[in-house]
Amino acid sequence: MNAIDLLAARALQISAEGHFDAESDLAVPSPCISVCRMSPDRSHCEGCFRSLDEIRIWSGADAHQRRGIWQQLLNRAGIALPMEKDPS
Repeated sequence: MNAIDLLAARALQISAEGHFDAESDLAVPSPCISVCRMSPDRSHCEGCFRSLDEIRIWSGADAHQRRGIWQQLLNRAGIALPMEKDPS
């Protein structure tokens, strides 16, 4: 299974558990799949597809920001996942 498959499976599980729902009180889990290396152009991690800035701000990000980061990294990875719209 490659990194995109692992990330897609993680996203589906997190979505099914309701973590992407804007009304949820659940913490939004990290997309890290323990494949931590930067792409050759250093634009993103080859495992979680987050940029360096997204990785850097993750620990201080609120749920809204984390859902936004998830949406950006899924787009970057070419993974289509229906996510709840955040009302803010």
